[in-house]
Order: sequence, then C-alpha cells, then structure tokens
Amino acid sequence: MTKHIGIVACSAEGAALCYRTICIEGANFLGRYAHPEVTMHTFPLSEYMRCIEMSDWEEIASLMLSSVDKLSKAGADFAICPDNTIHQAFDLVVKDSPLPWLHIAEEVAREASLQKYKSLGLLGTRYLMEGSVYPEKLADLGIGHQIPEINERRRINEIIFDELVNGRFTSESRLYFAKIIDGLKDKSCDAVVLGCTEIPLLVTQKDSSLPILDSTRTLARAALRKTIG
Repeated sequence: MTKHIGIVACSAEGAALCYRTICIEGANFLGRYAHPEVTMHTFPLSEYMRCIEMSDWEEIASLMLSSVDKLSKAGADFAICPDNTIHQAFDLVVKDSPLPWLHIAEEVAREASLQKYKSLGLLGTRYLMEGSVYPEKLADLGIGHQIPEINERRRINEIIFDELVNGRFTSESRLYFAKIIDGLKDKSCDAVVLGCTEIPLLVTQKDSSLPILDSTRTLARAALRKTIG
C-alpha cells in the first residue's frame, strides 16, 4: 500500500499545481490512472496574509498545525506544504506536528546538488527571497545563491500577490521574470529556483535563460517517492 499524502495548502494556485502533479505523475510510479491517496486542507489566504504582513510566524505555525491535525485525523501518513514563504515557520511546526513532513527547500536543494549546480538564483515573495528558508538548506549542501536587487524584489512580490495567487498570468510579467533571470545569469548563477509555487505557472523552461528548479513539482515528486519508499 502507498502512503497517504497530506497537503497543508496556503495559496490556491500553487497548491492546485502540486495536487495535479501528484495525481498525474502518480501514474509513473503506480500505473495508469493511479496515484496515492491525497487529502488537502487550507485556511483562507487572508488569514495567512494577515500574519505574514506582521511577521507573526508563531501564528502561521498555529494555522499550519491546525491543518496538519485535520490531515492526521483524515488518515494522512505525512505532510507537505506547497508554499515556500510559510516554511519560515517550519521549525515551529515540526516540533509539535502529529505527522512527519517533507521540507520544500530541502527537496529543491537536494535536486540542485544532484544536478551539480553551484550557485542558484532565488525567486519568490519578498519574504522568501530575503528570509532564511533557502540559504540555510542550500548552504548545508555547499550551494551558494543570489537574489535580485531590492526594487526588483518589490516588483516580483507585487506580481506574485496581485496577479499569480489570483490566477492572472500575463505576458508582461513573464517577460519581467525573464529579464530578472538574465540578470541572475550575469551574476554567475547556473540555475534559478522558482521559489514561489505559483511562478511555474507563469515561467517555463522556454522562458528562462537558466535551467529552472520548479519548487512545486519538485516537492510533489518527492512526496510521490516517499509514498512508495
């Protein structure tokens, strides 16, 4: 029997992409039309945003713990969270969690190491790009990173929260991300992390001058491997 995946969701588009990836790519592991059992829970994004804007990571951890408790009661064997930003509360969550977790940045860092990347460009919300979630996990594997300039970080953050989380994907924003990735390449990055789980819905490999590390699908594939491991 495969393990039951619990998804602690935050924003809809990233969580939906993660769920779809598990369901569609499950066939690669389990056979035609097959995928593991999946249960997902999410609070309104507004509740998370209120806490994020106040940098109240303890309250974010409380929301995540409430979700994972519901998933545990539904029979999930482990949990994932297809949202990079709220992983800043991860350490507060795992110590009291009824379920084990996969960490999205650990999975991305592991994939980067397998691909022998040395320096990654990091794209995501302002909180993610300026926070500790990825630097710590990358440094553990000897991988460096770069982030865009401050004005670029502000614009990326606006695109994520004004457009991507609302299911808006424009050619103008796609071109802006491509320009930012070109700048990271000029800083000697050899790959770029799409570290907001909605960015892969906007930017694909054909739009990027650097190899992309898709955090959403990387997490989903890691969960699939765990279900049969």
